[in-house]
Amino acid sequence: MTMIQNADQADLEEIISLYHLATEYQKSVAKKYWKGFDREMIINDIEEKNQWKIMVDDVIACIFCTTFSDPLIWAEKNGDPAVYLHRIATRPDFRGKGFMKQIVNWTTDFAFQNNKKFIRMDTGSGNDKLNNYYIRNGFDFLGTTTLGQTKGLPEHYKDGTSSLFQLDLSILVKY
Repeated sequence: MTMIQNADQADLEEIISLYHLATEYQKSVAKKYWKGFDREMIINDIEEKNQWKIMVDDVIACIFCTTFSDPLIWAEKNGDPAVYLHRIATRPDFRGKGFMKQIVNWTTDFAFQNNKKFIRMDTGSGNDKLNNYYIRNGFDFLGTTTLGQTKGLPEHYKDGTSSLFQLDLSILVKY
């Protein structure tokens, strides 16, 4: 059985481990990759109920974060009513199981419940396979951005550009 639920403090070490495994995978397939995450940031995401986990039976198969604001990356568009997805990481033996589609479906419902009109995300530029994967999962590619202000963001934002993606929920009809 698959279930999406908030992570809790007991999941902290597992979350850190999944980020490490995802970073190692990124290094093997892309030029731009995660460079670690501040432990306090992860703890805060858990405490603020922004850190999610996809459970398959009793195993954390995938993790991701949500926020309602991302001003350093989305600048003037940050004022739009959006849910922002961050740091999606899948346990290696669960890759290819369709978790992105589950995340999109869950986030769509989450966005409607919170009166949001967009789902947005960013990723390091230059990974065409990943970019196309997000497009296949319903996102529009909006272009790339070079961030001027990176203080407060994870290290990987300091190098190169980021690709921006958006799913416009106004094209969906909810019954």
